[in-house]
This record gives sequence, C-alpha cells and structure tokens, in this order.
Amino acid sequence: MDMLEELEEEARQHGITIIYHNFNSDRLKGLYCDKTILLSKKLGTSAEKACVLAEELGHYFTSVGNIIDPKDLHNCKQEQQARLWAYNRMFGLRGLVRAYENGCREDYELAEYLNVPAWFLQEALQCYSGKYGEGVAVDAYNLSFIPCLQVRKSPEAP
Repeated sequence: MDMLEELEEEARQHGITIIYHNFNSDRLKGLYCDKTILLSKKLGTSAEKACVLAEELGHYFTSVGNIIDPKDLHNCKQEQQARLWAYNRMFGLRGLVRAYENGCREDYELAEYLNVPAWFLQEALQCYSGKYGEGVAVDAYNLSFIPCLQVRKSPEAP
C-alpha cells in the first residue's frame, strides 16, 4: 500500500469522504470541511495527491472552525499546525534521517527518496526551521536547517 492509499484508508476510518473537484483557481489544491475533503482534479502524481491529502487530514485532526481568512493570525496558526501534521505524517524528522542514512545528500534526492514533490519538501524544511530554529537532535543525529538541511551523526553516538 503506498502513502496515498494509506491516507485514503485513514480518511475512510474517520468517516471522511474524499472528492476530486475542479476548483476555479489553480492555486487551490485541497479543502477540508465537515468530514469532506475536496482535492483538485489537477493534481498530477500520487505523491502530490498524498501531500495535499495529508494537509487536509491535518486540518481534520488539528483545526477548529472556519479558517478561510488568511489575514486572521489564529487562522494562520491553525494552517501551519495542519501543515506540520502533514509533514510529520508524510516523513517527519526521522524520515529525513533515514534518507540521509540511505545516501541522500541533495534536496532532489531527499524528495525522491521520501516520495514527495520538491515544493513539499522545501515547505517542510522551512516549517521545521521555524519550529526548531537552527537545528534539533533526533536519535543519534543532529539536524541543522540553517542555511540548508544538514544531517550529522552526533559525536557521542556509537
């Protein structure tokens, strides 16, 4: 089962309906409302569909109320929380470490290994940088986000 199928199953288990829809705007990729997720019919790959579905599921699990107005700070925080949920669900910090352990050093290698579009990986790294600052320790590794992602084994790790 690939990630898109896993997420679709997770949605079904929570009683969420997924509908592919023609949005009037190309900028709109997905929308969650009242246990229904609309995904754009213009989404190309299953990886892209999975990333957008993950974010919309993130809204189901983390958001409260109508958060459409992007000028409202509370809405922006909820949007960021849903995106963080999606990044963690798609690969998380340990996924970045696994990619490093498997020889991925460049962003395009990371995105390919993690099976996510490059734009999603870049947004995730920006989000993690905002959350953790310069870096964070994960298991036996130190992840640095500034100026770009660097993964290093901790000196005290076996």
